[in-house]
Amino acid sequence: MNIGTVAKTSGVPTKTIRYYESIGLIPPASRGDNGYRTYSQMDVETLRFIHRARRLGFPVKDVGNLLALWQDKNRASADVKAFALRHIEEVERRITELESIRQTLLDLTKRCHGDDRPGCPILDDLAGAM
Repeated sequence: MNIGTVAKTSGVPTKTIRYYESIGLIPPASRGDNGYRTYSQMDVETLRFIHRARRLGFPVKDVGNLLALWQDKNRASADVKAFALRHIEEVERRITELESIRQTLLDLTKRCHGDDRPGCPILDDLAGAM
């Protein structure tokens, strides 16, 4: 399978596939006589796994650990669960941070007149003038 087909099948863009190869997240593809990358169905499944993990917010470095767990048929599911629970804690921390950002922006936009005057509490806040 060529990289374009793998990209369509896995949902991972070709540029990202090359990046994953360059950082060692996936092994380098074999090369055909024409020099083009050739991928297997297992490569597609691995890329789908990575894509799903990334969509769930796992950082690339954690995806490598998840891949190792996925490929280790002797792993303990408790290890996988603990890994996911740590990620949930991080997601909850980010949600709290985003809610704080949202509230700050709501407060600033309420204070901004939004008219032809130059004064703007949003810009003042970003400049640290408040």
